[in-house]
Amino acid sequence: MNRLSTLGLATALALAAGAAMAQSQPVIGLITKTETNPFFVKMKEGAAQAAKAKGAKLLSGAGKTDGDNAGQVALIENFVAAGAKTILITPSDAKAIIPTIKKAQEKGVQVIALDSPTDPADAVNALFATDNYKAGVLIGQYAKAALGGKKPVIATLDLFPGHPVGAQRHNGFLQGFGLASNDAKNNELAKPAEVVCMADSFGDRAKGQTGMENCLQKNPAINLVYTINEPAAAGAYNALKAAGKEKDVIIVSVDGGCDGIKDVAAGKIAATSQQYPLKMASMGVDAGVEYAKGGKKASGYTDTGVTLIANKAVAGVDSKDTKVGLDLCWGKK
Repeated sequence: MNRLSTLGLATALALAAGAAMAQSQPVIGLITKTETNPFFVKMKEGAAQAAKAKGAKLLSGAGKTDGDNAGQVALIENFVAAGAKTILITPSDAKAIIPTIKKAQEKGVQVIALDSPTDPADAVNALFATDNYKAGVLIGQYAKAALGGKKPVIATLDLFPGHPVGAQRHNGFLQGFGLASNDAKNNELAKPAEVVCMADSFGDRAKGQTGMENCLQKNPAINLVYTINEPAAAGAYNALKAAGKEKDVIIVSVDGGCDGIKDVAAGKIAATSQQYPLKMASMGVDAGVEYAKGGKKASGYTDTGVTLIANKAVAGVDSKDTKVGLDLCWGKK
């Protein structure tokens, strides 16, 4: 065999080896609700780190806004066409996304929900998420203790109607406070008499501020505010401050982003339940690699943990201080 033939054979073998390596590399898709929310930024970071460590190829994308189901549908279809065998998704619309998920699963794709369940939850192979009902219970317990026996006059700044995460946090908060509520499987928002105003914030600061302004007009005696997340809480605080009521009203929330923890430290938010998006994503990537290499699919629900972070500890409610919260938060510190 001459030198040219030897070089040709070596090149062919190298190309074949490269093709085999590419073919064996697990392809995993990550679809979040938005690209700008620090929660999802951290989730993408966690997925990228895990994919690099495991030798997987990560495809990622997001809807234009929270609620952009059409955008998420297109991403699932694109990722399946690109060879993804596992898709990780934080569904914007818990019901409308299901037909597209089923089509992907019929093609052998494992679909895992992160953070937000589908409705029904078993429409995906598995769910890695915070126990959102528990997150609500924790801030409800804290709020009751912090209110110190005063009659609660409550406003809730919710996500939007029918979303499982919004319902679980809202109803968990009421349960933790000891008020009439729904259980964790019910996606309807409970409204006991103590809740004098409810507004949809879509997790947005500006909408949270508008919702709080409207609630104050409806009932100026509000002394406790539950918010779906910390951006909505920041909006609520701005409205309360403009009305000269920021020192008279307790705000509690859920998320645990760095901006939110800073607001807890500053006394703007009394307490928040911190969740861990990086952990959700890294677990999802691990499950995707396991499926690609061994054929084992993930199943059921995995609780990724929640911690109550409070500005001031209250008796009978376990919490951590803001130093711990800042060590574990996401976003700009």
